[in-house]
Amino acid sequence: MDSELIERRIHILRQEHGDLEAAIVALQAAPAIDQLQIARIKKRKLRIKDEISQLEDMLIPDIIA
Repeated sequence: MDSELIERRIHILRQEHGDLEAAIVALQAAPAIDQLQIARIKKRKLRIKDEISQLEDMLIPDIIA
């Protein structure tokens, strides 16, 4: 995977991460809070964050010590 594709994927994931955060805020402001749905969204956010970290690591060249 070349760096341009990785950066594009990171950008898409960051957008999705932000959208999920907005969804969590909206659900918490709703009169009837669905804790299960909020938990699922938070879990998805964590998976996205992990994937972003892995992709960012791919962009950093290995340094041989």
